[in-house]
Amino acid sequence: MFHSIPIEKHGPLGAPMAQAVSACVHCGFCLAACPTYRELGQEMDTPRGRIVLMKEVLEGTMSFAAAQPHVDRCLGCLACEPACPSGVSYRDLISPFRAVAQRHFHRTLGERLRRFIAAQTIPFPSRFRFAARLGWLGHALAPVMPKKWRPMLELIPDRLPKTESWPALNPAKGERRARVALLLGCAQQVLDPDINTATIDVLTRNGIEVILPPKQGCCGGLAWHTGDLGAAQKFARNNLEAFPNDVDAILTNAAGCGSAMHEYHLILRGTDREAQAERFRHRVVDVSLFLAKIGLREQRLERKIRIAYHDACHLANAQNVRREPRSLLRAIAGLDLVEIADAHLCCGSAGSYNMDQPEVAASLGEQKARAVLATGAEVLASGNIGCLTQLRLHLKKCGSQIPVQHTMQVLRDSYQES
Repeated sequence: MFHSIPIEKHGPLGAPMAQAVSACVHCGFCLAACPTYRELGQEMDTPRGRIVLMKEVLEGTMSFAAAQPHVDRCLGCLACEPACPSGVSYRDLISPFRAVAQRHFHRTLGERLRRFIAAQTIPFPSRFRFAARLGWLGHALAPVMPKKWRPMLELIPDRLPKTESWPALNPAKGERRARVALLLGCAQQVLDPDINTATIDVLTRNGIEVILPPKQGCCGGLAWHTGDLGAAQKFARNNLEAFPNDVDAILTNAAGCGSAMHEYHLILRGTDREAQAERFRHRVVDVSLFLAKIGLREQRLERKIRIAYHDACHLANAQNVRREPRSLLRAIAGLDLVEIADAHLCCGSAGSYNMDQPEVAASLGEQKARAVLATGAEVLASGNIGCLTQLRLHLKKCGSQIPVQHTMQVLRDSYQES
């Protein structure tokens, strides 16, 4: 598609945005894959429509204010990318555009306050834990709070799990087959720290030494996906320094974190760390992909169990990891893995989307929960803390008590039962 975007005007991110715009031929294959189009039925709430809007803004023929509501409604799930025959790299446009828009689009006081609270708590486990522990007060005040604040409170469990900590060095059991560094995540350490415990257990049982760099921090995903480029760069720079070079891989067990770290070359584009970020991102691997490549040691369940697997968007679409988690689960003797209808559709979590677009998020969450229930599964597995939290909430709203677990928790439990 022809464009006349003044690349230099938009800084280092101008070129990748212009390239993404140029690749779109308006064919419309993305429409069927887009969750917000299915929800809202508007052309401007499709990837194709948003590309037109962002193009006009970048060319200077449309205001940021006119386009931003439609851009805000984008989940960033990237379901459009595998559906696109032209290979449009939508990720090279949506987050960079939000970063550019941040300087030009002025939000309401309520929006700024919600985003400020999220930015100052979620990326910092100690702060987030403190804020989450105040959730009981928020639940009590929910009826009198602004409507858009209530979904944020719903995601906070009534009782937080016990705080867990892990040694900096976790030796491999038996012969060492690999040595890796693990990102612990932010919200995950507060909402479900057992995911990290299970991940370390599964890795070490399979002969993999796990180190936890003490100076690691937030991946920067929340900041990047909401347009806070400065904060995203700060988090990215920190992790470039924190993670060592003498490991076989840098592992993530949260799809959103892995996806953000794969975009460090964009986040740090035009800085003195761009080349380092490019090398770093190629070392980042989701734990399910790493284990599938190295191979699992045998494990089994003592009873038949029916498990449904939910594709986290930032694992399936952003990292192209679909087959590997399923292969790990199918390797467990006694486990019956079932698929969920419309598996490609987002569950509505998408970072802070529940706070920004609560109606769409709730509708997608309910649809996904009902699709899970239709499988007759006894357990739901996935690979992202945001998805797990969203699905727990909406399964509960549907009256279901189905356990929702990370893939690594299912694998860990299979070892414990064998």
